[in-house]
Amino acid sequence: MKEQAGSDERVTRLQTHPGVGWLTSLCLVHTLGDLTCFSSTRKVADYVGFDPMEDSSAERKVYGGISKAGSRLLRYLLVEAGQTACKHDEQVKQFDRRLVPRRGKPRAKVAVARKLLIRCFIMERAQIDYAEFLRRRKKAAE
Repeated sequence: MKEQAGSDERVTRLQTHPGVGWLTSLCLVHTLGDLTCFSSTRKVADYVGFDPMEDSSAERKVYGGISKAGSRLLRYLLVEAGQTACKHDEQVKQFDRRLVPRRGKPRAKVAVARKLLIRCFIMERAQIDYAEFLRRRKKAAE
């Protein structure tokens, strides 16, 4: 299975992101499938189950935990990949450190996993590797 993953250019491209290994990238590619089905990053997060549940009544909106609607395996792999990315990617590490004091470690892990999912979706949709992703992000910030 690892050899088959290495032959797929989409899987190889996603592996350039720190923390994302062959199993996570393979699961991402096969779970998401055709990316034209998703019009936004929010729809991808909804599909995987990283969207917050909402309990609304009149003018009151209360957001709860994640919906857990999608692939349980993919969510697990993204949380694990997010923890590895925190060690190797400074931007992800800073994001995690900002969230932990306010929201706690478990919620920060899920937020990092969601961020990783969205980054991988953007990379795959634009068909770029991680280095190009960082270049475009830096250029957009200027």
